[in-house]
Amino acid sequence: MLSLNIPSGVNLKVSEEEFERFAVANRDLRLERTQDGEMIVMPPTGGETGNLNLKIATQLLIWTEQTQLGLAFDSSTGFRLPKGATRSPDASWVSNAKWDALTAEQKKKFPPLCPEFIIELRSPSDNLKTLQDKMLEYLANGLELGWLIDPTNKKAEIYRAGQNKEILDNPTTITGENLLPGFNLNLSKIW
Repeated sequence: MLSLNIPSGVNLKVSEEEFERFAVANRDLRLERTQDGEMIVMPPTGGETGNLNLKIATQLLIWTEQTQLGLAFDSSTGFRLPKGATRSPDASWVSNAKWDALTAEQKKKFPPLCPEFIIELRSPSDNLKTLQDKMLEYLANGLELGWLIDPTNKKAEIYRAGQNKEILDNPTTITGENLLPGFNLNLSKIW
């Protein structure tokens, strides 16, 4: 096995096609690509963060399976956003209408769309500003509702299209509002 080491301060810029080929050839790596073409190699999460990611994704999946309004995706799914970035939110949701508008081939690769709903979970090593910028990038690409969950500080940042972000201190639940009717993320399992 070949390991990839990108020294700090070195930017690796690739086209969308090069990124896709690189990602397919290196399936064990967690990769993202900015809209400027910079490739980001993300380390695996620690045990606690991995467990919290699964708890969040499971709650979203259960709601999705019950309502059949769309599809839920985990953190290994890359989406090719309209402005050129390829991002992998920790959990995401796409409506049936948006998903069904894709071709069978588009569904197999990095779907060329921005999910309507995403969740990002801040791990202890994540820079908050970097995650906030990522949330703004999702909004600029068509995100309708997004949550940035910070377990260490027990805060949830709510991002809505066309609105200022809302910060909740130590909430017990967050609702999916009109986009995800009846979805309530139980944060008592996260804090």
